[in-house]
Amino acid sequence: MPEGHTIHRLALDYGGHFKGRATQVTSPQGKFSDAAALLNGTELTRTEAHGKHLFLGFRDEEWIHIHLGLFGKVNFGGTPAPPPTDTVRLRLANDTSYVDLRGPTTCALITDTEKQAIHDRLGPDPLRPPKDTDPNAAYRRISRSRTTIAALLMDQKVIAGVGNVYRAEVLFRHGIDPYRAGKDLTPAEWDAIWTDLVDLMREGVRNNRIDTVRPEHTPEAMGRPPRVDDHGGEVYVYRRANRPCHICGAEIRTADLAARNLFWCPNCQKP
Repeated sequence: MPEGHTIHRLALDYGGHFKGRATQVTSPQGKFSDAAALLNGTELTRTEAHGKHLFLGFRDEEWIHIHLGLFGKVNFGGTPAPPPTDTVRLRLANDTSYVDLRGPTTCALITDTEKQAIHDRLGPDPLRPPKDTDPNAAYRRISRSRTTIAALLMDQKVIAGVGNVYRAEVLFRHGIDPYRAGKDLTPAEWDAIWTDLVDLMREGVRNNRIDTVRPEHTPEAMGRPPRVDDHGGEVYVYRRANRPCHICGAEIRTADLAARNLFWCPNCQKP
């Protein structure tokens, strides 16, 4: 499932190609055809993301709400657009660009009120403007919980947008045992984690990939081969099970936690 930086990047890309212009809205697959017909020919006025939820605004109070889930894909292209396949849930097109959405968990036309209800059930997002974000709200939930910090970071009601990669990497960067209970995380540790997530995820939006290693630990600095992985980017522990830690040389471990693979260094992240 895409992490939050990908969804914020998509919001920027949708806006860059279509904002302020009349847009052809169609649903070749047919599952969104009634809503598409209502929006066809109208102007995309704004785009927004919160965690893993994407919102495309039309007119005053109409939004397309998209959640990619595990299988959703978005593909941009230039004109002339090729004939759409019957797997395309939503196509936006104008005289210069088109974008196809396939396989999302959610693609629905919603109102302002329905959109606000989605925001209300999500935790703060490190990539949203500070005026819309309260990291202290996340810490209040974390500091009262006996649940592991690794599980809490993946709970979208606690903090929105963090996925498996950022979860593993930010805990490593701060030397925190992923099995530590949330209630044992200090305010200073939480402030450092939040600040780091803001910086790392903003860089993810800029570069459209996740890089979490510090300058002194890049392949060039360490004289090691670059990472080869379909997720791209240089990381400390994610998907590096049984390989040596870049810092201490200990073997990276992996385990199942809440149906997701957890990665950590037992030496750098001691209990």
